[in-house]
Amino acid sequence: MANPIAANKAELLAIANAVASEKMIDKAIVVEALEEAIQRAARARYGAENDIRAKLDTQTGDLRLWRVVEVVEVVEDYFKQVDIKQAEKLQKDAKVGDFIVDPLPPVDLGRIDAQSAKQVIFQKVRDAERERQFEEFKDRAGEIITGVVKSVEFGHVVVDLGRAEGVIRRDQQIPREVVRPGDRVRALILKVVRENRGPQILLSRAHPDFMKKLFAQEVPEIYDGIIEIKAAARDPGSRAKIGVISYDSSIDPVGACVGMKGSRVQAVVQEMQGEKIDIIPWSEDAATFIVNALQPATVSRVVIDEEEGRIEVVVPDDQLSLAIGRRGQNVRLASQLTGRAIDIMTEAESSEKRQKEFVERSEMFQQELDVDETLAQLLVAEGFSELEEVAYVALEEIAGIEGLDDELAEELQSRAVEALERKEEAARTERRELGVEDALAELPHLTEAMLVTLGKAGIKTLDDLADLATDELIQKGRGEQRRSDNRRARTEEKPGILAVYGLNEEQGNEIIMAARAHWFEDEDGAPAPGFEEEDAVVAEDSQ
Repeated sequence: MANPIAANKAELLAIANAVASEKMIDKAIVVEALEEAIQRAARARYGAENDIRAKLDTQTGDLRLWRVVEVVEVVEDYFKQVDIKQAEKLQKDAKVGDFIVDPLPPVDLGRIDAQSAKQVIFQKVRDAERERQFEEFKDRAGEIITGVVKSVEFGHVVVDLGRAEGVIRRDQQIPREVVRPGDRVRALILKVVRENRGPQILLSRAHPDFMKKLFAQEVPEIYDGIIEIKAAARDPGSRAKIGVISYDSSIDPVGACVGMKGSRVQAVVQEMQGEKIDIIPWSEDAATFIVNALQPATVSRVVIDEEEGRIEVVVPDDQLSLAIGRRGQNVRLASQLTGRAIDIMTEAESSEKRQKEFVERSEMFQQELDVDETLAQLLVAEGFSELEEVAYVALEEIAGIEGLDDELAEELQSRAVEALERKEEAARTERRELGVEDALAELPHLTEAMLVTLGKAGIKTLDDLADLATDELIQKGRGEQRRSDNRRARTEEKPGILAVYGLNEEQGNEIIMAARAHWFEDEDGAPAPGFEEEDAVVAEDSQ
């Protein structure tokens, strides 16, 4: 860049125009940088204590230089103040308290001042360029962009996007894919982060949305909204699954995505380095979609546990390895696609499990209701699995069981209620032995059994419970089951303390809110002024 200080006025405008054009930023920003550079250099010459301003006329190139001074009766700071007599020479109508302009002659700046000014201009232009890049890309997350590999540093790929640079981090690359400087690559803009060193444009070739966007480019029906990819899951570089639905009954969504002789899907596969893609019809019915998601395996039966958010899939013995897939890949992708944890078991294992549950429930009813084995098994066979169901179900449902009448039904319900009361009393005794405060028993939704569980986890006071976040209290563990050589391994997120009791998020929030209520009470025990339910919700959100 030419020396902006030594340049004449025509050269100053030429510099501003050239820099603005080259960096694709507003000319006004460059002019402002020139003015600031000249101001800084002038302060170095006239004294840093002066309030010096510079103005460059963008039409003529004329440069004005002045200092701002305050009119006072008695001058204390000769750099920033003038008396009224001196002020009237600069501005006839000046009066005490005014700020007036004292013109300065142009300065002939030396090499060091010019270099300093040059650095100011460079910094201003660099900041403006970074801001321009951020503004250009900040709203483009989720788009596919094409760039040229600039370098590969520590496994991370730096991509030249033309007006900016993006980075494909190692974990967002397709495994075993080799790229070299100069290669053209397509990637998904994952997110754009503003940082001091400039915007960080994070790219991905491993994200499921990258595959979805590629299909949108290859399949016009997806681009037009006739077909929608409802779900997608990937094991990058190996295998993927997508669930598709058509909003036009005359168009087959799977066939449209595959294309004539597989042309459309092959274009996506080629871009994803040979990743195999299973295209599956999406269904609102969870069981149907799960059966489709586990293709090519054949499924005998699907049992959905809504409370636990888990799915039990039963397959023929000869389909087990196919359903699980190599290293658990098929069931893992199906789990990601459906958003539920899936347990795979054979017909024999399923039968064994059902038989075990039948025996356990029968024995429980025998013991708690003091009935014979036949009656206990009859209750289990009719679908009763817990004492609460027997105690609180409509009397007609029990009396309607073959071989039972109203009198026997009433007796069974009475015994069930008594059994529940015995269990509650036993739990209350255990809770107190654990040292759990009675105050916790007054909170909504909490039973004595739950309080025992809390006590065993070290939660014994209102403060202990109030310190928890809702997720720590009720979150259900999520995970997926992998199977090989008839062995199981399960990896799960740590569940909440009361996860097994099936509390929902609203109930969990109410418990935490009630436990924190005493934090907001005044000395008289009344709620502190302004404390309402919203305050507790805010407190919960802050965790």
